[in-house]
Amino acid sequence: MNESLKQYFFRIGDSNLIIGQRLAEWCSKGPTLEEDVALTNISLDNFGQARILFSHIAELENNGKTEDDFAFRRNEREFYNALITERPNGHFGDTIARSFLFDTFQLHFYTELCKSKNEFLAGFAEKSLKEVKYHFRHTGEWIVRLGDGTEESKEKIQESINDLWDFTGDMFATDDNIDALTKEGIAPDYTLIYQKWKNTVNEVLKRATLTVPEDAYMQKGSLDGRHSEYLGHLLGDMQYLQRSYPDAKW
Repeated sequence: MNESLKQYFFRIGDSNLIIGQRLAEWCSKGPTLEEDVALTNISLDNFGQARILFSHIAELENNGKTEDDFAFRRNEREFYNALITERPNGHFGDTIARSFLFDTFQLHFYTELCKSKNEFLAGFAEKSLKEVKYHFRHTGEWIVRLGDGTEESKEKIQESINDLWDFTGDMFATDDNIDALTKEGIAPDYTLIYQKWKNTVNEVLKRATLTVPEDAYMQKGSLDGRHSEYLGHLLGDMQYLQRSYPDAKW
């Protein structure tokens, strides 16, 4: 299959897989039973989106590899997930801030991807958008609740947004391969997505009586397979069984 398109599939699938794994870490640890269930269900949506893309790659390559090979048998330099998705959960506010910033990106990204000339990507985006709209509504409401809540909750969620802001630029990073796909009408225009993302983030933070951080140096590198140490630790947990017992069957 086309290598540029394959890497692009991984870019989308990896981001969903990694943030899904992060959210799954909240299972049985949520601040309330309802929120425990909500975070777990959102993680399952992310896993489902990753599976669709990985399965499609496996089908196109037709070389015996499966979705499990792509999830559990690649090292960190072979992953292309956006850097923000691998950031640690931290406290509940950190998780909500990370998900809100990523969910807002996903909302506008999938909206534009629905127009892709690649029929598979357009169909995938249309199906995924239904889930992402809920994700965005859920985390956006939490941002407003925490920002316009107590003095302590406002201070903590503002700090969470500030700490994660430097990693938001990586979501919109492109390279020659993605730029070529954009010209072909396969990938959306990331400049347009960024403007829509910024407007939506500004609107929600204003409702939450929070301050939009100033743009400074943005952490990037995921398109080249360069990640933080946190991804290696996450993969160590996620891939342990498959690495220890290759080809094991239930």
